Order: sequence, then structure tokens, then C-alpha cells
Amino acid sequence: MALSAIIALIILGIVLILLEFFVVPGITIAGVGGLLMLIGGVFMAYSKYGTPGGHYVLAGTVFALILVLYGAFKSKTWEKIALNTEINSQAKEDLSQKITLGDKGKSISRLAPRGTVSINGLFVEAESINGLIDENEDVEVIKVKGNKIIVKLKK
Repeated sequence: MALSAIIALIILGIVLILLEFFVVPGITIAGVGGLLMLIGGVFMAYSKYGTPGGHYVLAGTVFALILVLYGAFKSKTWEKIALNTEINSQAKEDLSQKITLGDKGKSISRLAPRGTVSINGLFVEAESINGLIDENEDVEVIKVKGNKIIVKLKK
């Protein structure tokens, strides 16, 4: 009974430590619980089988843990469930290549003083130089600096 309890504690501890490494990263209940189960299993071996038996169980536990962790890190099993996507988009696009000074467009939303305009088929956020501009008004680009577009009401 005691030997099966020791083995069960050690196996459960190793499983929880594997969960800690691969599923729930950080210092969580899984890692702490796994470590406590390993310590509890080795402590039970020392108390039940004495110093030599405890040393054997401790050495076997350390060897098994190293072997299982090495095998888990070496195998490609974890790569199948890992998230490997990358974000290649940019937060802001440089519009100075697509929209130039003097381009004409139409306000899509009310500019008070910022809103959405359509210029050269692009829907972009722009700022009005002369206050409020209602939607569906013709606008003209008077300044483009990177991602900032300033427009005025076309007369």
C-alpha cells in the first residue's frame, strides 16, 4: 500500500510539473502542487523505508523527472498544440504615398473636427481645418504628414 502511494504521488507530481511547463506557464497551483507531491512521495519513502530506501526513491525521482522533461522538450508533440502564428501587420500605414496634397474626396462621417473621409478610394480618418464639415461634403487635402491628413471644405 505504501509503495503504491509513493509511486502514485511521484507520478502525479511529474504530470503536474509537465502541465506547469507546457499548459499553464508561470508559477501556478500545478507547479506548486507537483513539487509538493514529489516532496511528499520522497518523504514517505524516507519515513517508510529508511535512509537507503529514501535515497533510492529520491535518485529515481530526480532521474525520472529529468528523463520525462528531456523527452517532453525533445519531442515535437508540444509544437502541434502550441500557437505559432505571427502578426505581420502594421498598426499605422504611411498614407503619404497614396494621398497627396490637393487630392479631392468626400466626407463619410461628420468631421467635428475629426471624422472619416473617402479619398482615392481609401477610407481614412482626417481632420478639418475649418471646423465642422457635414457628411457627403466635398473636401480637399491641404496637408499630409505620415498618417495625419488635414482637409478643408471644397468650394
